[in-house]
Amino acid sequence: MNWHALDWSILGLPMVAGLLVLATHVPLGAQVLERGIVFIDLAVAQMAGLGVIAADAMGFPDRGVAMQAAAVSAALLGAALLAWTERRAAQQQEALIGVSFVLAACAGILVLAGNPHGGEHLKDLLVGQILWVSGAQLGWLALVSAFVAVALRAGVTRRFGSFGFYGLFAVAVTASVQLVGVYLVFSSLIIPALATRSFSGGRRAVAGYALGAAGFALGLVLSALFDLPSGAVIAWALAGCGLLAAVSRGARAAR
Repeated sequence: MNWHALDWSILGLPMVAGLLVLATHVPLGAQVLERGIVFIDLAVAQMAGLGVIAADAMGFPDRGVAMQAAAVSAALLGAALLAWTERRAAQQQEALIGVSFVLAACAGILVLAGNPHGGEHLKDLLVGQILWVSGAQLGWLALVSAFVAVALRAGVTRRFGSFGFYGLFAVAVTASVQLVGVYLVFSSLIIPALATRSFSGGRRAVAGYALGAAGFALGLVLSALFDLPSGAVIAWALAGCGLLAAVSRGARAAR
């Protein structure tokens, strides 16, 4: 157990990144559950990741403007496709989302097939590199989070129908998947929303943010102490906090 690893200069930026991710993922996660399309986050995150992989294969600078544009474009194209399938085949939407995720994941594998570092790229896409987040990346994430928050306040997801939701979702996920990875994107969206589903109104949002912040903080501390991959530990910490919150809420309701 490495107590010296509990250094704010190491864990501070990753924690801020987690809070910025939660700022958009908690309210979007609640809408995902209400729409009954739980795996939309995995599919769109994988599409954004495919854009990153394709840009890297074409030789664009890592985390440069071109790579960000490729990621956003891929995610928005996927969002447009899913908005179209929702209008045409609403009953099969969840299955189509699952197929989209598998195809995007397989396309990424095919693009990386001849890359000697392909395995490392796939690992980074899935579990992220939250410990290595930079100030510039946080600035970009903060701008996107502010845009998404304002759009949610303005009711974009209601005014512009399916594409309003899917498009905004794509923008939010694209900004976060490159920092925290596909697994943490899914965990940040679904676990707080699922654990607080019995809450109503503003209480649900507050509880979701608190649960998510606790999960990120606990996960970062445990990963530092035991020298374990941060993304995987944070996902488990979020699940543990969510389970504890749900059990506690159920116990109070039973009294």
